[in-house]
Amino acid sequence: MFNYAVILIALGAAVGLYMAVRHFRGITPPRGAVAALHGLLAVSGVVVLLLATRDAGMHGALCWALGLFGIAALGGLYLAVHHMDQKKLPSAVIVVHALVAVVAFLIVLTAVYLAP
Repeated sequence: MFNYAVILIALGAAVGLYMAVRHFRGITPPRGAVAALHGLLAVSGVVVLLLATRDAGMHGALCWALGLFGIAALGGLYLAVHHMDQKKLPSAVIVVHALVAVVAFLIVLTAVYLAP
């Protein structure tokens, strides 16, 4: 199950990177379908990660990663509200959202593939 979680989160990250690049090139806000796909992939991956972590016994680094993904999700919700209100998306929130999610993803990769 961890492999499925990693794949889903990685796909969500790729769509998020696409949106971030377009934002910083001045093409913002993203299309609603692209933003929804990013959220759907990321949330699905985190849910699969949560289930796999629960089955393996909630412990250590994976719990930290889940907490960080929760924080990243709050940033994503904040951005989604701005998007729905057709307000300019705050670049600082985009950067923090991405950094927190990347750190969480690196923790997952380390815990799943490098831990003894």
